[in-house]
Amino acid sequence: MKTYEHIYQHLSREHFTTGEQLAQTLNVSRSAIWKGIKTLEEKGVHIEAVKKKGYRIFSGDLLLPEVIADALEIPVTYLSSSQSTQQDAKTAALNGATGPHLYLASTQTAARGRLGRHFYADPYGGIYMTLHLQPQLAYQELPPYTVLAASSIVKAISRLTGIFPDIKWVNDIFINGKKMAGILSEAITSVETDQVTDVFIGIGLNFHVTHFPDDLKDIASSLFTQEPPITRNQLIIEIWKLFFDIPEHDHIKVYKEKSLVLDKQVTYHQDNKLISAKAIDITDQGHLLLQTDDGGILTLASGEVSLSSW
Repeated sequence: MKTYEHIYQHLSREHFTTGEQLAQTLNVSRSAIWKGIKTLEEKGVHIEAVKKKGYRIFSGDLLLPEVIADALEIPVTYLSSSQSTQQDAKTAALNGATGPHLYLASTQTAARGRLGRHFYADPYGGIYMTLHLQPQLAYQELPPYTVLAASSIVKAISRLTGIFPDIKWVNDIFINGKKMAGILSEAITSVETDQVTDVFIGIGLNFHVTHFPDDLKDIASSLFTQEPPITRNQLIIEIWKLFFDIPEHDHIKVYKEKSLVLDKQVTYHQDNKLISAKAIDITDQGHLLLQTDDGGILTLASGEVSLSSW
């Protein structure tokens, strides 16, 4: 762990710590402490410095990959800036990296969501990560990874904050009617064995974003708009602990309970036509069951639906 990371862990939001105390605790020079404070500020952690009192954290937080790795007991690869954690994970897998392995970045410069859509990545207030798994299963035997990830996000947030987000089928997390997070699940299949060898579950989450581009202001939201009561590290750890530890049927139950579309009239495109139907259920595989106006039942395994009254 680097000096500035140690400094971050020893600083408080409530109490001041002097540079001398930090230097003695970490067994480094006062100059190293000063440089570490400057590095923290460059990384988006706002430090309050008061003469004869010392330093304390005013706002912001710092991603600590070693802390996350220790808590989850899996490797974590961290970049301060990445084109895409999804691409980082895929490239590493092609070069022989094994899973489970978490890829994490403070920001992304070329993030993409489903259907190749651009995903806005705030330089300081977001969570951008991809989990690489190696299931070695036939496609039809795969767990519904997007469902598991969505449930884990919602449950982690509610446990840590008392905030209860909603899930818009199939892969979006909403707060107050606006998108707060998105999930992108992708897989690699072996032609020889017909098994899924690698799965990549990407998550982009607006944790504490105070400004959105004009074209996103009406449709995007942030988990926190004021100073967060928790850190990104805490939320990341809680999400993946729930992902790994909770039984699959419990994830599916949460996914249904927090669904924005169940029992609602929705629209979707099929063969260049706009179809209206009622969302009546979500299967254990995460497929959406729709009832059309003539009483027919349709199953959507993927795609996108819109609420008719949205």
